[in-house]
Amino acid sequence: MTDNNNSADGPKDSSPELAAMTLASQRTVTADAPATRDVVAEPKITEAKSQSRLVRERFFRHKGAMGGMIGLALIVVLAFSSIGFNIGPLHIPGWWKHSFTDVMPTVEGGKPTLSWTGLGEHPFGQDALGRDYFAMTMRGAQISLIIAFIVGIVGTIVGTVIGALAGYYRGKVEAVLMRFTDVIITIPLLVVAAVLATIVSKAGIVVFAIFLGMLTWTGLARIVRGEFLSLREKEFVEAAKSVGASSSRIIFKHILPNTVGVIIVSATLAISGAILLETALGFLGLGVQEPDTSLGKLINENRSAMTVRPWVFLWPGVFIVAIALTVNFIGDGLRDAFDPRQTRNKQ
Repeated sequence: MTDNNNSADGPKDSSPELAAMTLASQRTVTADAPATRDVVAEPKITEAKSQSRLVRERFFRHKGAMGGMIGLALIVVLAFSSIGFNIGPLHIPGWWKHSFTDVMPTVEGGKPTLSWTGLGEHPFGQDALGRDYFAMTMRGAQISLIIAFIVGIVGTIVGTVIGALAGYYRGKVEAVLMRFTDVIITIPLLVVAAVLATIVSKAGIVVFAIFLGMLTWTGLARIVRGEFLSLREKEFVEAAKSVGASSSRIIFKHILPNTVGVIIVSATLAISGAILLETALGFLGLGVQEPDTSLGKLINENRSAMTVRPWVFLWPGVFIVAIALTVNFIGDGLRDAFDPRQTRNKQ
């Protein structure tokens, strides 16, 4: 009995220490519990990117497009800063010492003269009349660039308007506009451009370029029509109609912004094609009139001297190829940037 009482009393003697330890542990857990409850994993918030931002990011990541932009910018700056240019009656002088109309004594048979100072007297050589060929090539590049961009802009505007009207209204409007487009397509572009060049070329390069632009819109019109035929059946168009939006508002406010990618890409291709079209007309001796010149006209004027003065044939060709390639690279980058198959939040 005594042993049992002692053994029973033993744990009771140590229970205060055990109780104190247990109480301290409970207090520690209780004190730490709120902190544990406060630490909640916050969900990761990903910033939504707008379509325009995604397009910009894809475009600026495109190495070919960036190279094309840099190359085209260098060509434009070189062409317009070297010999200067005219804005109406105002002449902006350039840094090059010769004009494309100056006739000078031939140096070393017209061969390119290079040196470490001042790029030489005539780094691109001289033509048969003694004119500085660097200045002539820069002037040809100016005219060809101006014509190409005007043709691209005019063709884009006309093609977009005709394609949008045909795709939205359908019926008789679509039939008339598309049959007119088919007629324009069946006519050889180069033949019509040559006829127009003989008629309007004396009115100036701007008028000449506008008339050329009126012939280059057919492909874009078909593309825009197809886009409008698809988009006009979408829910957002039906919603706009249900609230009483006018046809012009639906076309320009709701549908047209969704076709901007296709239009921009087609515009770059039109500019590239316009460079080649102007070159072909210039090679035939049509288009730009004296005393002005263009890259195609320079090739035409010096084609007989290709064996004795190959540099006068080479440099215009180099600039034609360079301009066409850089514009095409930019167009490729724009096409990839507007590609709807790209993942929306792809980094």
